[in-house]
Amino acid sequence: MAVARTRSVTLIGVTGHAVEVEADVGNGLAGISLIGLPDTTLSEARERVRSALVNSSYPWPDARITVSLFPAGLPKRGSQFDLAIAVAILGAAGVVPGERLVSYFFLGELGLDGRLRAVRGILPAVLSTAGEDGATVVVPAANAAEAALVPGVKVVPVHDLRQLAEWLRKGAPPPQAPAAEPPAAATTTTHPGVDLADVVGQPLGRRALEVCAAGGHNLWMLGPPGTGKTLLAERLPTLLPDLEPDHALEVTAIHSVAGVLPPDSPMMSRPPFVSPHHTATAAAIVGGGSTVVRPGAASLAHRGVLFLDEAPEFPRPVLDSLRQPLEAGYVTVSRAAGSVTFPARFMLVLAANPCPCAQPQDPSESCRCTPTIKRRYLGKLSGPLLDRVDMKVMVARSSKRELLADRQFVESSAVVADRVRMARERAAKRLAGTPWRTNAEIPSTTLHADFRPSEDAMKPLSSGLETGSLSNRGLDRIMRVSWTLADLTGKDRPEAEEVATAYALWMGV
Repeated sequence: MAVARTRSVTLIGVTGHAVEVEADVGNGLAGISLIGLPDTTLSEARERVRSALVNSSYPWPDARITVSLFPAGLPKRGSQFDLAIAVAILGAAGVVPGERLVSYFFLGELGLDGRLRAVRGILPAVLSTAGEDGATVVVPAANAAEAALVPGVKVVPVHDLRQLAEWLRKGAPPPQAPAAEPPAAATTTTHPGVDLADVVGQPLGRRALEVCAAGGHNLWMLGPPGTGKTLLAERLPTLLPDLEPDHALEVTAIHSVAGVLPPDSPMMSRPPFVSPHHTATAAAIVGGGSTVVRPGAASLAHRGVLFLDEAPEFPRPVLDSLRQPLEAGYVTVSRAAGSVTFPARFMLVLAANPCPCAQPQDPSESCRCTPTIKRRYLGKLSGPLLDRVDMKVMVARSSKRELLADRQFVESSAVVADRVRMARERAAKRLAGTPWRTNAEIPSTTLHADFRPSEDAMKPLSSGLETGSLSNRGLDRIMRVSWTLADLTGKDRPEAEEVATAYALWMGV
């Protein structure tokens, strides 16, 4: 009887922490004790591990087994510790050489028959081991493609416990998973079947999407139903370039923790598009949970688009919960057990009808909403939230003549995405050497110090600041949009025309 040690990883949010798993098989009343702040799922690992060992034709030690998870004060959650616990017990019982276990990280959930099942959060867990030279991680075969996305880490795919134990006993290393191809550099890719050319009769809306995509700005569209607000929002991702490699890893890690990673491809190379229903709670939007804190829609839309259709139908506290992540770019969920931080830098797109009945506003038509009802309806979109929206666009109904005339000016997503790509390249060249990639990310201090338009161009904003109709935050957002307009037109610096256009878009004129 002896003590065997190996390693695993626990996740807190999207951050992995190494955990040392120790197993002691000694004298005493037969049984197994699990210590080190395990949660309910982890406490149930005792029964899963016992059945997996017995059904894999390995004897269960008829002795007292103590499994310790170090550091003891770090909460451990999830079933990914099953494999590490089983291997540590086999090492302590002398079935496999205990000295070979220390060089591996073991992640995976065990079935009662010894099969290894996939677990969520493999990518961030393997990312946490990348800082160790020559790190080797043993994962379920179903998670091998996702784990292999991390460069510099040896990934060992395993199908069942017996296969792994035999490899450890014989001393031969298990076969290594092939390294995954890194995502290509940012190139324009459109979604099949969805194209900006589908939207006819809304030239201002299409232009607003182009500006949003080029600078990463937030957008509010107001107009009656059937005018194309949802149609426009759904086509915004087709204008965005592919995610850069580091951003792709961030987005994939968040979706892996949430358990919503697409099964067809382990790497998410496209910006995500998330559109929650208006009955979503604050926890569903910003993240939460009673025991395990999961990322919400704001984090799932990280580096992509969060679209709130029928925005006034969302409860006002839910809408206001987005105010902090829109400024900071992350969400911190605090619970009694601790705080968890998730990335949440997204483009917010809001769509709203002008009133609850959403009928035409013509005097000859049937809208009977009073001004008080309209103010109460749109009042759910608070001033502080709209102050964080860069552009406000009125989407009106188009006549038959306007629809026919606009068809010759409609452009495909590929054409517009090419202009967006060139605008982003200009912004990236200007922001070289900084941690920011788009104009929307530039902080206020740097914006005023290094990227302030000329005083002549800023004159239209002075009166707004003096009268109080324009806040300091609004001023910053107008300046950012003006830089994006300059990038789209190929100018080195915003001029009066770009600043005036950005001001009109922010005011919703």
